[in-house]
Amino acid sequence: MEKLDFFAPRISADTKTFWEGCKEHKLEIQRCKKCGKLRWPAAFLCPDCLSSETEMQEMSGEGTLYSYVTFQKAFHPSVQDKVPYTVGVVEMEGGVRIISNIVDCEPEQLACNKKVKMKWMDCEEYTKPVFELVEEA
Repeated sequence: MEKLDFFAPRISADTKTFWEGCKEHKLEIQRCKKCGKLRWPAAFLCPDCLSSETEMQEMSGEGTLYSYVTFQKAFHPSVQDKVPYTVGVVEMEGGVRIISNIVDCEPEQLACNKKVKMKWMDCEEYTKPVFELVEEA
């Protein structure tokens, strides 16, 4: 189990359902009931139609690496022992993009448009989705 660090999520009324799902190892993304737009992070109003009616949609956990950066220098002491580490933008089904860590790979293995799959990182007080590369056949 990972130790809680500087990057613990700030859970709000809007994001509470997402983080509760993560503790159960379920990736659920907020969806607008009126227009169907998926959005992450969750918010009170839909940015497209301004509806406040929402529901949660479970996602497969598979996606494509849209963008990424590998940190070579820690910008906060709590992550000094994790350098180098990679943060990526993953495009999931429905076009929703999630920002999280890309784990279990070397930086030179990464490239935009590579397939990734989600796995869970259980920390002391929360669980977060992280992504790893899908091995190519």
